[in-house]
Amino acid sequence: MYLSEKLKSLESKIVFMTWDTSAEYGKIKFVGHDYVEFDVIDRESLDYSKSILINPNMILEIVMGSTEVNRLIAAVSCKLPAYNNKTGANNFEA
Repeated sequence: MYLSEKLKSLESKIVFMTWDTSAEYGKIKFVGHDYVEFDVIDRESLDYSKSILINPNMILEIVMGSTEVNRLIAAVSCKLPAYNNKTGANNFEA
């Protein structure tokens, strides 16, 4: 199995990725044959700060599940709007 095939199964997942000279938390947005589009999550604001195109050959490590990745997923999920089943409306909590 090629790395690009394995990365394709991780599309839209939040991971910790190490490549060439950098390492960041983020979401794998798209996996192509010759590049990976990676949205970096700013750990302070928990927003996507930038998108990076990475050559798959430069990827050194991907962490899919750890306590830190799970904490980040929970924190990002808490920022999503809640759905109110009774009224059918979205509740935006500050």
